[in-house]
Amino acid sequence: MNTALPETSLLNHPVVSQDRWLAERQQLLAHEKELTRLSDQIARERRALPWVRVDQTYVFDTLEGPRTLTELFEGRRQLLVQHFMFAPGWDAGCKSCSFMADHLDGAAAHLAQRDVTLLVVSRAPLADIERFRQRMGWQFRWVSSHRNDFNHDFNVSFRPEELAQGEVYYNYAMQAFPEEEAPGISVFYKGAEGEVFHTYSTYGRGVELMMGTYRLLDITPKGRDEAHLEHTMGWVRHHDRYEHTPQAGGSCCTTQG
Repeated sequence: MNTALPETSLLNHPVVSQDRWLAERQQLLAHEKELTRLSDQIARERRALPWVRVDQTYVFDTLEGPRTLTELFEGRRQLLVQHFMFAPGWDAGCKSCSFMADHLDGAAAHLAQRDVTLLVVSRAPLADIERFRQRMGWQFRWVSSHRNDFNHDFNVSFRPEELAQGEVYYNYAMQAFPEEEAPGISVFYKGAEGEVFHTYSTYGRGVELMMGTYRLLDITPKGRDEAHLEHTMGWVRHHDRYEHTPQAGGSCCTTQG
């Protein structure tokens, strides 16, 4: 989605009096309030969704040794998972997923105060994950699903035979997808007896909720400034690979859909 104005509009943008600006700003504020109320309503509908019990026992590789999904709640009732695109054999994690992950460390402590444990999961072996995590300077917990079907079961990893069919099940529909990995966010709840329920997942552009930088760009005159790029998020780099003036380029995933 392009939210930027054309460059010609920026060069010839109207300049008005303070009174006129205030009048138009108040009109926009009314629309913003409508959006806020709609967002609140959707959040209520999201929380009202029925749950699905997770009967599969998933065991993940962690720095502390093998841990089940239940153990990864770390004593809290809610678990928020970023499905991070990082497959076995990759040299590094996806740039766009890294962009998402750059927003997590500051949020983790606040989420914990609201009974939410933050977790990142990838299929890459733990040693590869840890090497990349240290390179990026992240502190959040990141575990490997290398030895289980977690990623496949939650529709963010696709086997070769699935890709060979031309379409995979992603974002709640059959569609063409160019990679063996896809981005996503999933939420789980742990009951009083230790049972685990899947409560919500979002994919495609739904993962933008984890991209606070985009929300800030959306209020600037140039917006996301992506119309000239071949791919959405084509400007994104691993944060240790930016030049002084970032150049356009490809990305290993987008937030289409």
